[in-house]
Amino acid sequence: MDTQKGKIGVTTENIFPVIKKFLYSDHEIFLRELVSNAVDATQKLRTLSSFGEFKGELGDMKVKVSVDADAGTLTVSDHGIGMTAEDIDKYINQIAFSGAEEFLEKYKDNANAIIGHFGLGFYSAFMVAKKVEIRSLSYKEGAEAVRWECDGSPEFTMEKTDKAERGTDIILHIDDENKNFLQQSEIDSLLRKYCRFLPVPVVSGKEQEWKDGKMVDTDRDKVVNDTEPTWTKKPADLTDEDYRNFYHQLYPGQEDPLFWIHLNVDYPFTLTGVLFFPKIKNNFEVNKNRIQLYCNQVYVTDSVEGVVPDFMMLLQGVIDSPDIPLNVSRSYLQSDTAVKKISGYITKKVASRLEEIFKADRQDFENKWDDIRIFIQYGMLTDEKFCEAAMKFCLVKDTEGKFYTLEEYRTLIEGQQTDKDGNVVYLYTTDRVAQYAYIHAATEKGYDVLVMDGQLDSHFIGMLESKIEKSRFVRVDSDVVENLIPKSDRKAADLTPLQRDMMSTLFKCQIPKVEKAEFIVSFEALNADANPVMITQNEYMRRMKDMAAMQPGMSFYGDLPDSYNLIVNTESPVVKRIMESTESELNARIDPLDKNISEKNAEIKSIRDSAKDSKLTDEQQGKVTELEQAVEHDRKEEQEIIEVYAKSNPLVKQTIDLALLANGLLKGQDLNEFIRRSVSLL
Repeated sequence: MDTQKGKIGVTTENIFPVIKKFLYSDHEIFLRELVSNAVDATQKLRTLSSFGEFKGELGDMKVKVSVDADAGTLTVSDHGIGMTAEDIDKYINQIAFSGAEEFLEKYKDNANAIIGHFGLGFYSAFMVAKKVEIRSLSYKEGAEAVRWECDGSPEFTMEKTDKAERGTDIILHIDDENKNFLQQSEIDSLLRKYCRFLPVPVVSGKEQEWKDGKMVDTDRDKVVNDTEPTWTKKPADLTDEDYRNFYHQLYPGQEDPLFWIHLNVDYPFTLTGVLFFPKIKNNFEVNKNRIQLYCNQVYVTDSVEGVVPDFMMLLQGVIDSPDIPLNVSRSYLQSDTAVKKISGYITKKVASRLEEIFKADRQDFENKWDDIRIFIQYGMLTDEKFCEAAMKFCLVKDTEGKFYTLEEYRTLIEGQQTDKDGNVVYLYTTDRVAQYAYIHAATEKGYDVLVMDGQLDSHFIGMLESKIEKSRFVRVDSDVVENLIPKSDRKAADLTPLQRDMMSTLFKCQIPKVEKAEFIVSFEALNADANPVMITQNEYMRRMKDMAAMQPGMSFYGDLPDSYNLIVNTESPVVKRIMESTESELNARIDPLDKNISEKNAEIKSIRDSAKDSKLTDEQQGKVTELEQAVEHDRKEEQEIIEVYAKSNPLVKQTIDLALLANGLLKGQDLNEFIRRSVSLL
């Protein structure tokens, strides 16, 4: 053939600037594209040979990547089908576009999506090269070798050349801005990233060995890839050790995975892969690049949002599907229907595999539960279909360390823990040590207590309440044990209004200042053997604050102080003693003040009742204001008398401090004073 000169298509003036700037977000992707093309060419020849359409010797079928730093070139060579001048004209010169403007308009927001669809992978070479050469000899009988050259403008040269071996060499003359691609270490790193599992051997550089105190090249070619990775094999042909070895090949230096799921489906889409359950530490971190996505063993991305459900970001491993294009944008992944089907399939497969593992070896599943709990809970909270399936194998653990399915646990507790309204009450603790006294009181009463100390449990509890009919989850320290599961109307504390006011002031004035905490004093007629004073925390507010800690949008709750109930047990002998001594000491001084307050309040009411249309005259308003000030003065005097007395009665402070101590709320100077007071009371 004569030397041919020409332009690459008529309307491609703007293609090269687009390739340089917009087509690929990462320049490094060029190597994946060129090596993938070389692998395709190799596999096509193998296919033709198997059909008898190519009768010659296949010979060495490796793909080779060679760096020549001195010459400034990077070469990708194969021994595949090769190209004739006509092939180059068709696949390289005449790119199938009706016009560059239309092309730019169509793909300006999503240029990545065109590669693969239009065979533009070859042109990625111009992102890093100032000149690209193709030297190729087709497998076809009588074919002539051809050399094509282009400097990144639409002009090209094509001519006959000498080439002894079948196949194609793509020679990149690397430009000044991309000299890093002339370093063997850089090429090794990219080949490891993109080509480590390609189905054809890829050779680059030489094997090294230790000699004279350093690593030196040997004369053996270095094969950079594993052509038959674990996910391409049949599960029946693999041992547990094979899966573990593959996991450590993907993630060196990590602990063994807990278990794995081998994906293998060929209808209605093709999908293979292996997903591993790593040991997930309790510090809940969703690492977004744990799962690698491949297309026919070519690495695509480790940003798999959209391909796998969000909760599976906690897994590790490989997914391979030719139904996902090599070059995809995030918006494509999120909107494509095939991808959505794949995501649904993976969810279903993971759920059924977990159920299978649970049924096959429950003891082993229980042993691993603490490590996989966060994954299963996250899945149940974020994926309705997974939640539905997981209700069968989701476990709960009680303070005795026994595991139950949700159904088993309900059967266990519903006889003893159903309240007067027919709700089954699930008692739980978030801290077995700090809440020990409350757990002990509950178990003494014959109740069972669950351990819910995970980071997702505050959300998970709410979800379970919505899923399990007639159920309530109540933290074991949210009320006194008699009120956790109300069986009938509770007995009221038998106090007169004066006693209630006096005792309320007596206890409230002795509560120490606790940072970001508020206390409400209340009275309960509990068992005489129960503690004199107990502290509980409102279930709803505490749960809201726990959830706020994980959800920035709920910071309103997070900023509120902790709200505690300080419950005084009026049946306790200690409290009865305090009440009797307080009345005998203070009644003579408090009774006249209380009588005055009652009389003045009655007078205020009478004036307001007599006012026409509820409007007071100036004279009436003046009298009401005078009476209100007098009431306020008497109340203040009454409060001061009680507060002075409270300081002289160490029992009040002691009972409060004991309750604070049981809840881990007594600290610093207050704790020191409690110890000194305890010694003096002995």
